[in-house]
Amino acid sequence: MWTVTAYPVTDRIGARVRPANEKGIPMCCFFATLMMLGPRAAILIWWLMEPTRWQVTFSSFFVPLLGFLFLPWTTLSYVAVAPGGIVFFDWIILGLGLFIDIAGYTSGAYGRRERYGAQPI
Repeated sequence: MWTVTAYPVTDRIGARVRPANEKGIPMCCFFATLMMLGPRAAILIWWLMEPTRWQVTFSSFFVPLLGFLFLPWTTLSYVAVAPGGIVFFDWIILGLGLFIDIAGYTSGAYGRRERYGAQPI
């Protein structure tokens, strides 16, 4: 298990700030894994906590499964706004979720282009 150790430091006055235990505070990889999973973990946790909201929003299991796999931010934003009805501001939230999903897919291509030295046309 990877650990991050917090060493004793001093504050602005120069007094020693001591961690909870003298050896340091180990941090598990759970937080890093959760950050890497991102919206998919949030979908799973939200579905486990409020299954009725998901049943009201979607009539079948197929559409949220596709959203989980391909458009997780859009799925999260749709579940957040759909049960109360979609009005003007809700379309902005859905558009923002779609923009984040598309940006996540296209930014990888941009990074590969820079890495391999492809020249723009």
